[in-house]
Amino acid sequence: MNNLKDILSKAQHYCGYQERCHSEVKSKLYEFGATTDLVNETMSNLIEHGFLNEERFALAYCRGKFIHKHWGKNKILEGLKSKQISAYCIKKGMQEIDDDTYIETLHKLIDQYWQKQKGLSEFDKKGKTARFALQKGYESSLVWEIINKK
Repeated sequence: MNNLKDILSKAQHYCGYQERCHSEVKSKLYEFGATTDLVNETMSNLIEHGFLNEERFALAYCRGKFIHKHWGKNKILEGLKSKQISAYCIKKGMQEIDDDTYIETLHKLIDQYWQKQKGLSEFDKKGKTARFALQKGYESSLVWEIINKK
């Protein structure tokens, strides 16, 4: 399966299913058995016809990871970097996260986790809750500011 028409058709279907980044699509094209020249040609065709857009991917990624998984900015940033997204697109994507909603979400996460901690000392409760929020990718200064008000 090394002709442009077949590879392009599969790639369009792959990109049509959900937003993809360039590195994901390249990997998939190589899985399909495409040569480097065929991959480059297919990638430019996908970009030209709007199937692939790095900025659109970054916006969707930031929105989705924050709204659905409640990830913090640090974790989202690392995720975008691991997908080799440009600094410009990362910046645009991070602007999708409203600061007030971000703080509000962190408050809710901390409150919910705090309530689950039964039979622990105040010190242990704070430590576990902080580790939980930090693991979610929230900034330590924000996390500790909220926890220390408990």
